Amino acid sequence: MVQYWYNIRTREVEEDAQSDWTQLIGPYSTRAEAERAPEKVEQRNKAWEADDDD
Repeated sequence: MVQYWYNIRTREVEEDAQSDWTQLIGPYSTRAEAERAPEKVEQRNKAWEADDDD
């Protein structure tokens, strides 16, 4: 089964984790999910910040 990873350094999607794990977000089931990784991270960070403000 192929897994997709988002590389935060190159801002590219990788098939089957080709880079060092410290540079990757994932795994994801589809390329489209991996492409949206930065959006998901931003949404989670905003949610956590809102929780911290409470």
